[in-house]
Amino acid sequence: MARAKISTNTHGPAIRGVDPWTPSAGKMRQFLSEEERARLAVLASIVRLNKGEEIYSEGQRADAVFNIITGVVKAYKTAPDGSEHVTAFLFKDDMFGLSEEGKYTNSAKALTPLALYRFPVPALRRRLAKDADLEFHVICKLLHELRETQRHAFLLARRRALSKVAMFLQLLENLQAGRGERTAEIYLPMNRSDIGEYLGMSLEAVSRAFRGLTTRGIIKSRDRRHLKIADRSTFDEIAADTTNAP
Repeated sequence: MARAKISTNTHGPAIRGVDPWTPSAGKMRQFLSEEERARLAVLASIVRLNKGEEIYSEGQRADAVFNIITGVVKAYKTAPDGSEHVTAFLFKDDMFGLSEEGKYTNSAKALTPLALYRFPVPALRRRLAKDADLEFHVICKLLHELRETQRHAFLLARRRALSKVAMFLQLLENLQAGRGERTAEIYLPMNRSDIGEYLGMSLEAVSRAFRGLTTRGIIKSRDRRHLKIADRSTFDEIAADTTNAP
């Protein structure tokens, strides 16, 4: 794992999320002031990883918390048979590395080339103990992550493959919009296998669902990483479908 000290021309760590107590129409905002970001930057080092590199593994001693500068992270749990079950995809400004009894509760790896801020847990705890505003903003971010976990649980409860995939694409689109990015196209940094592990579907079922949405003219793919919604009303109807038909 390559590491480098933070250069003086960076703005410092960012904690961006939806304010749980303010109407926001899903728009994320930067919780930290420039001064708070500078104070956090003093605690951190920058970690750079290549695609596929492991950040930490489940059960490992949790000695650091991470904040994404650029790139995408896959958080997952490994089943006894060795298969991976994706629990979250994490994007720019997300924080991760929470633990239970001093150990990481899942594994995390770089889904794309990655740059992270790495905060040693003891130093971060001391800073939060002294700074009530910063502690509050971290809590806001954790509440945002909790809502995403609840959405994932709701998504897994769906039975229709088309509905699961459409809702997943809708989630990515909403995250892009929340970060202030363009949504003319939806960017998929993960492959079909990763999507299946996140949705609780086989690779074949995911591929069939994408083909079905494409054949019906609901989505159009520029390549395997970029697609757009061609039939918005039908797409939204499928994503909202809560019937139990498989």
